[in-house]
Amino acid sequence: MKTIMFTGGGSAGHVTVNLALIPRFLEEGWSVQYIGSESGIERQLVASIPQVKYFPISTGKLRRYIDIQNIKDPFKVVKGLFQAYRLIKRNKPNVIFSKGGFVSVPVVLGAWLNKVPLLIHESDLTPGLANRISIPFSTGVCTTFPETGGMLKADKTRHVGAVIREEVKQGNADRGRAFCGFTRNKPVILIMGGSLGARKINQTVRQALTSLTKQFQVVHLCGKNQVDPSIVMPGYKQFEYVNEQLPDVLAMTDLVISRAGSNSIFEFLSLKKPMLLIPLTKEQSRGDQILNAQSFEKSGYADILYEEKLTAGTLAESVERLHHNRTEYIERMNMSQEANALSAVFEWINEIAKK
Repeated sequence: MKTIMFTGGGSAGHVTVNLALIPRFLEEGWSVQYIGSESGIERQLVASIPQVKYFPISTGKLRRYIDIQNIKDPFKVVKGLFQAYRLIKRNKPNVIFSKGGFVSVPVVLGAWLNKVPLLIHESDLTPGLANRISIPFSTGVCTTFPETGGMLKADKTRHVGAVIREEVKQGNADRGRAFCGFTRNKPVILIMGGSLGARKINQTVRQALTSLTKQFQVVHLCGKNQVDPSIVMPGYKQFEYVNEQLPDVLAMTDLVISRAGSNSIFEFLSLKKPMLLIPLTKEQSRGDQILNAQSFEKSGYADILYEEKLTAGTLAESVERLHHNRTEYIERMNMSQEANALSAVFEWINEIAKK
């Protein structure tokens, strides 16, 4: 039996691709293992797949700002490296697949020290910090955007497109409406700020609710500990995070307001959902979401509302404009060429494992 070890975490975006790939390997008879953090979201999400053995390791966060934890975290990373090295040495995987995030760096180095081949997936147009550190130690890099290959060594990269979870496409709109207590009488807006939520988006949405709910029903995924229990009104439903019911919620959705993480926006594209994207600012990130959003805007799949211009008024106006032009967005999304990225990645991993 061949063994594959996955890694990636810190946010749902660094786990989604792994969750899409894991069922394929289980179906093909592989032993599947996962190295992640001790308390990150990846542990919670992978726990839903009992056939996967999860190994927690110590991790540190790669911060771009001054924080006292920056002094402690290098020691956590070193501890995680030793843990990952021993796990890989003991379990002898045929190949390791990394989705990135700060938890992946010790695993990548542990794979390199054990001479185990490693494939990296880069979702964004430009590689993140963890993947930039990891790429020199990798066997190859799968890219979602074709432009990414021009920034890396050509012999290491393959453009595979976006890996989409199959279950996302299997939602039922009636189940989604029943879950949220919605009707068929008004269109539905889904608002997502990422797995950790987005405080500015949450605040602005709540300020604009009276206006939005005149025309729309709103399902709001707020992020951990960001639900406001004081807000109870018809046509508005809020959750910290939705997992099993997400395909049904997406099926009933007419418009999406979201950050511009690559995994999410490509899933919305595959479902032909017009998007209003509010990317993380350069002060909050390395600017990758701005590039992702601009690429989608250029292709005619989405509108952008930059956070610096985000108010209750601009949000309501942008949603109204998006809804008015929704047919044009859907037509352009219908013309997009979707590659079978999941199969492409699976085949590349098989190639590497055979060698």
